[in-house]
Amino acid sequence: MSLRTLDIHLIHFFRRISVPAARIALFVVFFWFGLLKALGLSPAGALVHSLFDQTINWMSFDTFYLLFALFEMLIGILFLIPGAERIVLPLLLFHMVTTFLPLIYLKEATWQRAWVPTLEGQYIIKNLALIAAAIGIAAHLHPVKK
Repeated sequence: MSLRTLDIHLIHFFRRISVPAARIALFVVFFWFGLLKALGLSPAGALVHSLFDQTINWMSFDTFYLLFALFEMLIGILFLIPGAERIVLPLLLFHMVTTFLPLIYLKEATWQRAWVPTLEGQYIIKNLALIAAAIGIAAHLHPVKK
């Protein structure tokens, strides 16, 4: 087998598995992290609480946190369901916007200094990879029929 033939086979293989792999990865991240929040075991709990204190004051944190956990788990589940992309992508967009808020509102927790994120800041910035995976899924959708 020539290098070119091997290359072609690998490219076709990765094209076949790219969307299922992205779906599974997004499910694992969102469902797992949401479950950790629901169980009160998430290391992000303190950061979420700090952001909550600065932005939301019309419900209890415990209620919000459970709803947020369930929301993340729902996003994860929806990524596994072909045909649910047009539901989950806007939910993901909303989630990502809110997830990036600590970079603005909680600078002391997310930045050591300009352009040097803390571990929490890195945790947030890595969400760009999740966004890229979702874009890859969206890129394989077919237009809505009239």
